[in-house]
Amino acid sequence: MVHTVAAAAAFAAALVATAATLRRQAAPRAAWRDYLMLTKPRIMSLLLVTGLCGMFVGARGIPPLWLLGVTMLGLALACGGASALNNVLDRDIDRLMGKRTRARPLAAERMATSSALEFGLALSAFSFVLLASAVNVLTATLALAGNLFYVLVYTRWLKRSTPQNIVIGGAAGAMPPLVGWAAATGNLTLPALGLFLIVFLWTPPHFWALALLLREHYAAARVPMLPVVRGIRATTDQIVLYSVVLVAATALPFLGGTLGPGYLAAALGLGAVFLWLALRLRRETTPRRAAFLFHYSLFYLALVFTAMALDVAL
Repeated sequence: MVHTVAAAAAFAAALVATAATLRRQAAPRAAWRDYLMLTKPRIMSLLLVTGLCGMFVGARGIPPLWLLGVTMLGLALACGGASALNNVLDRDIDRLMGKRTRARPLAAERMATSSALEFGLALSAFSFVLLASAVNVLTATLALAGNLFYVLVYTRWLKRSTPQNIVIGGAAGAMPPLVGWAAATGNLTLPALGLFLIVFLWTPPHFWALALLLREHYAAARVPMLPVVRGIRATTDQIVLYSVVLVAATALPFLGGTLGPGYLAAALGLGAVFLWLALRLRRETTPRRAAFLFHYSLFYLALVFTAMALDVAL
């Protein structure tokens, strides 16, 4: 354990020192709200829900509260660090994508790029230190892997190069349930991968619904999202396809004996609404219907995972 903590601390120090070395500009005095905005707290909250519920399922009940708290803090640091680094790499795109992203700290030039880089690297490093020392190395490694995949593979490469960006990149957002499971059990088994698969399959219809709303913005920023490259009809076809497979995948924890009939009823009921909204969007693609599916998908994922936690806790 001493060697693990020392190695993790050295890793953290190296990352922060690297960020300090790369500083080349005088930083504007950024407000705390700007640092909070870098972490994308709304996105983080959903990731934490899936990670928390993954802990419950792995523990087959309520995990020790101290372990739950430390794991959620470490996961929050990892998610916040990844989002901050995403802001650094996407600052050029953010300036082109309308009011929503132009208001971000780096796009609006309220914060120096070097400050955001240091912040993101520090959060990522301290997440690894905390999880490796207080939980276990597997949990820390999974959180770091999700962080690096999101920043280096999705943000730096896939997002700008292929309309399948969100399909492959969805692996990053599907890591929190594995983090929670590993924290509770110290290992990964097949049922844990089932939780990963649910989030992985949820990601494309969720983000493609948003991409339909922001199609012109993505086109202006030259981001090859599916609606920009393949058109609206092909996108809604894919949304329906992934929605069908997603709802089927939510039955796997029941079929594998991990969760009970109460969970299955909740998952299929929520999934029926998801499918109906996807088919409705395909029949008539309007901004209102795309927005409805997008917002419902957020509640859907949170409620499906909450149903998992309740199934094992009650």
